[in-house]
Amino acid sequence: MYKWILPSLSEILAQNQSSLAECSPAKAERQWRVSLAATEHLLLNTLASDSVDATQGLVLAAPAPLFSQPKLTQSLQTVSFTAKPFNPLALMPFQMPDAIAPVNEEMAPHESVLSLLPADPLGAEQFCLVFTDKFSLVLVLATHKNGKKTFSFSFEPEVVQQAWRSLGARVMLANPEFFARLDTLVQQYSPVAPDCRIMVQFSQLLLQELAEAEEAGDKEDKPCPMPNAQNPDVELLQAFAHEVRTPLTTIRTMTRLLLKRRDLDASVTNRLKIIDHECTEQIDRMELLFKAAELETTTSTKSPKTQLTPMSLDQVLQQSIPRWEQAAHRRNLTLNVVLPQQLPTVVSNPMMLDQVLTGLIENFTRSLPAGSHIQVQVIPAGDQLKLQLSPQFGCKDSSKAAIPPTPPIRKALGQLLMFQPETGTISLNIAATKHLFQAIGGKLIVRQRPHYGEVLTIFLPLEVSNIHN
Repeated sequence: MYKWILPSLSEILAQNQSSLAECSPAKAERQWRVSLAATEHLLLNTLASDSVDATQGLVLAAPAPLFSQPKLTQSLQTVSFTAKPFNPLALMPFQMPDAIAPVNEEMAPHESVLSLLPADPLGAEQFCLVFTDKFSLVLVLATHKNGKKTFSFSFEPEVVQQAWRSLGARVMLANPEFFARLDTLVQQYSPVAPDCRIMVQFSQLLLQELAEAEEAGDKEDKPCPMPNAQNPDVELLQAFAHEVRTPLTTIRTMTRLLLKRRDLDASVTNRLKIIDHECTEQIDRMELLFKAAELETTTSTKSPKTQLTPMSLDQVLQQSIPRWEQAAHRRNLTLNVVLPQQLPTVVSNPMMLDQVLTGLIENFTRSLPAGSHIQVQVIPAGDQLKLQLSPQFGCKDSSKAAIPPTPPIRKALGQLLMFQPETGTISLNIAATKHLFQAIGGKLIVRQRPHYGEVLTIFLPLEVSNIHN
């Protein structure tokens, strides 16, 4: 039978994701709503404004059209799938039955409705497939027999293509002629890995929608059955971080393959290096978001999953300092690192320590005005190694003390993130960053000092042999 042959969209996404937790209906529906709102804003921002009358994309949705903005309804071809009793008129391609034809003239003139067979498991799902020349995306809210719900989404081209193949097979069974036309339109917007800027823009929109939902009191009473998951949006943040990393990793891999060619013009090579750098920076940021969200799902009494080993800090700093200097240079800052003659061995996680330190310095540089100087000092402190970041602000009048600028405005986005309106930057908040340092055996202290501004101090434990020596 039909239902045993064709997979539902939630099954397709579940096969391509590492984990998919069943949640209470309220939580999953909230994730679905904020993700749809972010998608709508992303479409409004990316569709060409000077060609509203031209079709610029395709949306396949259930159980009804999901976007009501006139710009979207006029620019996007929409096909809706419904689980209502079979209606032959619903299979007429790009026509609406008179009984449900749109009255508002601003609605899309080309909209169609397709009925699903009664036994189709897709009838228990709400979904949205978006195809444009900038990006493709699938979002699914599934209701399970036990009453629980799951929400998942993916920008990955192969996953979106699998979702279309599943839907397309259903259309083929009902109306082969319509399938041929619809498939041609899908191929016109063949799923491709989105530009990294699209992913960053979606992340900002998604997190802004989450923050607005929290401010509006859109919260559920019963969280997902996860240990100590205090933040109701931890899973969504994990899923988003995973979906951003996947296409960016593909872009970076292809970029590095191109960089191996020797027949490229110097200007092309330089641009490819910039792409590689931007992808790496965003992938590292997503790694930190994912790790921070993962730590929030562990109980306070459970040991961190991170493996701690004796390591050479000198080797980590040799790799990290050039990146720190680049981050400062991009924002017209100067950075000076003061190291002892011999760095002792510390106990931490080499890969995570590099990522956490670089992420911390990236955020630190974003909070300072152009022309500032950053002093990074590394000194032994008993059985620990102390690494301190302190800003120094220039003053044109040498007779007056330099006055630190007003601290940047930071707005909380849920339990893990903060938003800096002046720069549009979204990053881990101090509490989440401290939690990361604890997971790698360290400790972060943040102090606001007069005339110095915000000073960050990191302590890392020394290897036992170093302490006795």
